[in-house]
Amino acid sequence: MNHLVDQHALINNTRIAHGVLGEGEPVVLIHGTPSSSYIWRNIAPGLIDKGYKVHVFDLLGYGLSERPWDPAVDTSVTGQVPILEGLLKIWGLNDLHVVSHDIGGGIAQQFAIGSPKRVRSLTMIDTVSFDSWPSKRTREQMQAGLEALIKAPSSEHRAHFRDWLLSTVQKKRQLAETSLDTYLDFICGPVGQPSLFQHQVQHYDPKHTMAPANHYGDLAQLPVQIIWGADDAWQVVDWAHKLQGAIPGSELHVIEDCGHFAMEDQPDEISQKLIAFLKAHSR
Repeated sequence: MNHLVDQHALINNTRIAHGVLGEGEPVVLIHGTPSSSYIWRNIAPGLIDKGYKVHVFDLLGYGLSERPWDPAVDTSVTGQVPILEGLLKIWGLNDLHVVSHDIGGGIAQQFAIGSPKRVRSLTMIDTVSFDSWPSKRTREQMQAGLEALIKAPSSEHRAHFRDWLLSTVQKKRQLAETSLDTYLDFICGPVGQPSLFQHQVQHYDPKHTMAPANHYGDLAQLPVQIIWGADDAWQVVDWAHKLQGAIPGSELHVIEDCGHFAMEDQPDEISQKLIAFLKAHSR
């Protein structure tokens, strides 16, 4: 596997894995759950080739970043915004293009609404919005209680989440033969299994997007692109249309034969959409 993150920084006394690749206008890629910056591995090269400087990181509690033992450490969507802001200081970025996926879109929404002058453009891919999350399937699972989920036999846990992750794509065999085990390794085992529930699942709460939803109209002052998988089973495409309707002037691209992990199903088309949009709004 080739992870994009190869550096580490202390932000608010927590260790964050990050990486910077290429030269040119700055683009920050923000992943979602239950993934990591690894999901951008097929997207970053195309951006770099077109003259963009790509900045990636693993959210706190995800991927190769720290998994805080203290439950008081906030790894929610709202809690990740200061992590992003801390990284921007380390990277020396005063303004940037933002590309986000899943709950990364929730982080991007809060950042863009709070600091619109710092955002050159905003792209959201199959993102959470309004009260679109958690999904019905996830809500049903959460009803079992975090303690029971954390203590479930590891083999059952891995098998369950293997099926769960396969539901993010149309091209299931391709995911199984490439990145599925990498995603599973991050959320399974003696560290990954409890971390998944402590740092990710317990913070699946639409309050982190309902508050920004009242200000989605403010994003009309920015170039905004929305990209969605037509076959997204986690965030159905109706949410894409609702989000576009709430952001005047935003562009919407619905990609066929594409699920929630759009960058796994259709990396070439995602890259083309990103490069065209960034080029149109580059300085």
